[in-house]
Amino acid sequence: MNAHLQRRQLLGAAAGLGLTSLAGRALGHTPATALTPAVKTTNGPVIGLVEGGVQTFRGLRYGAPPVGELRWAPPARPAPWTEPALAARYGPSAIQLSSGGSAVRYPGAIGPALDQLMGSREDIVRQSEDCLFLNVWTPALDARGRPVMVWFHGGGYNYGSGSWATYDGANLARNHDVVVVTVNHRLNAFGYLHLAELGGHPASGNAGMLDLVLVLEWVRDNIAAFGGDPGNVTVFGQSGGGSKTSMTLAMPAADKLRHKAIIQSGPGIRAGDPDRATEQARTVMRTLGVSDIKALREVPYDRILAAARNQENPGGMGGLRWGPVIEASSIPAHPFEPVANPLARDIPLMVGVTSDEQTMYNVGFDWWGKQTEAELLGRLKPLYGERAEALIAAARKRYPNDNPSYLFTDITSKGPFISSVTLAERKAAQPAPVYMFIFEWGAPVEGGMLRSPHTMELPFVFDNVDKGPLLLGDAPATKALGRAVSTAWTSFARTGNPNAARSGLPRWPAYEPARRATMVFNTRSRVELDPYSEFRALMPASNRAL
Repeated sequence: MNAHLQRRQLLGAAAGLGLTSLAGRALGHTPATALTPAVKTTNGPVIGLVEGGVQTFRGLRYGAPPVGELRWAPPARPAPWTEPALAARYGPSAIQLSSGGSAVRYPGAIGPALDQLMGSREDIVRQSEDCLFLNVWTPALDARGRPVMVWFHGGGYNYGSGSWATYDGANLARNHDVVVVTVNHRLNAFGYLHLAELGGHPASGNAGMLDLVLVLEWVRDNIAAFGGDPGNVTVFGQSGGGSKTSMTLAMPAADKLRHKAIIQSGPGIRAGDPDRATEQARTVMRTLGVSDIKALREVPYDRILAAARNQENPGGMGGLRWGPVIEASSIPAHPFEPVANPLARDIPLMVGVTSDEQTMYNVGFDWWGKQTEAELLGRLKPLYGERAEALIAAARKRYPNDNPSYLFTDITSKGPFISSVTLAERKAAQPAPVYMFIFEWGAPVEGGMLRSPHTMELPFVFDNVDKGPLLLGDAPATKALGRAVSTAWTSFARTGNPNAARSGLPRWPAYEPARRATMVFNTRSRVELDPYSEFRALMPASNRAL
C-alpha cells in the first residue's frame, strides 16, 4: 500500500475514534497528538499515538481470541498481520463478574470520586471473551533499554481491566523514564474453570494466569523495540493483581521472564485446591445442563456468567470463588506455603498494604456509623473466635477515639497486613531482599471518612495524583507524596532497591524478622519497626488461598 495513503487512512481511523487532534493534523493544523512510527512486533507492525511526548499504544493484541476450542485452554498467539495496526483504543475488557466494594454505593461524594479514578464504565460497556490485549507507554522508541513495569490489574480474579484511568502509564513513563505495560486477560469462570478431571485441558483452571505468561513472553520478544529492557522486567499489581503477581513467582513458565515483583494489598500465599475447584466446575456444568466439554464450549457466555454468579459460596465474591489452582504443569506448588517458592529466590520483592483496607468495603453498608458494641463483637466472633475480645481491647488502646464501626475496620484491616507479614517473613529467608510498606495517607473526601482504604495507593504509585482531585484534593504535600511513592516504585524497578535520593523518603531498610522495618507512607513518611505488633501477636498467620 502507498505509504502516504496508508498514513491518511490511519489518521482517518484515529479521527473516527474521537481523536480530534489527529483529525486536525490531517487538515494541516498544529496537532496536540501525532502518530508514532511503525513498530515491528512478532505478531505484526503497530502504530500508536504520541500523547504529551509519550509514545502510547493501546489495545495491542497479544493472544488469539480465546473462544471455541481455545475456551479454557492455554492462550495461543494471534494470527500474524502485515499491514500496520492502529493501537489507539483500549481493547475490550474481559467478561466482568462483579463490582468493587460498598463505597461505590455511598450516597455522598465517595462513589463519584472513586469512579473518577477507576473509570470502570468502559469495562461495563465493552466486555468480550476476545480480551487478550495489552497497552504500552514509553518515553521513546529507541535502544535505551529502560526498566519495564508490567501491571496486573485488581478486581480479584473476577473483574477489572488494564484500562482503568488510575492505571494510565503516561506519567510513570514521562517522569521516571520507564516502560509501562498494562493488560487484560481472562477472568472468573472464563479464566479459572478447572476442568482437568472433567475432560478439559489439564491447565484449564489456570488459563487466566497463562494469559499473563503469554504477556511476559510478548514483553521478552518485543519490548526492546519499545525502548525497554527485556532483561529488567518488574511485575506488579494490587489486590487481585497482587495475588496474580504472587502466582507468577510459582509458575515455571514465567521463570526468567520477570526479575522483580511488587505485591500491593494482595498477598497470594497459596493457590486453590484442585479438588474443590473440580467440584465448582461440576456445579457450573450441572447448572448449565451440559455433560461434556464440547457442549460446554458451545454455551453462550452470558449463561456461563450467570452460572458463575448465582452459586452460593459465603467465601467468594460474586458467587463461586474463582482463582488459580495447584496444577502440575502450570502452578505445581504454592507461591509462599510452606516457604517462599524457590523459583522466586533471586527476585527482589516489595509487599505492603494500606492502613485502612476495609473501609472500602464497609462505608456503604446500612450499619456503618450505627454499629453498637454488641454488634461489633457479634461481627468479629465468627472471624476470630475467642480472640475477638482481645482484639477489640487492642484496637481501643491504639485507636481510643474510634467508634464501633471504625473499630471493626481497624481490626479486619489487619488481616491483609498479617498475610503480608507472613509473605515477607518467608521471602526474607531467600537471598533476594524484600521490602515492606504500609500506605497511611488518607483521602480527604467526605471529611476523611475512608481514611486510607484498599486501592488508596494506586494514583500515587502511578504518579497520577493529578487525575483524581475529587478524591485526593490538590494539596502540594499530596502531590509531593505522589512523586515520592512513584519514585520509590520505579527505583525498585530499575535496581531492585526502592531507595533513591530524589524521592525525599527516609532510608528504607530491607525487611528481616528480627527488626521488621516497614516504610509508612504519609505526607511525612517514616520507617517503623514491627508496626501493629499487638495485632500480629493476636492474629494467626493467614495462609488462606489467594
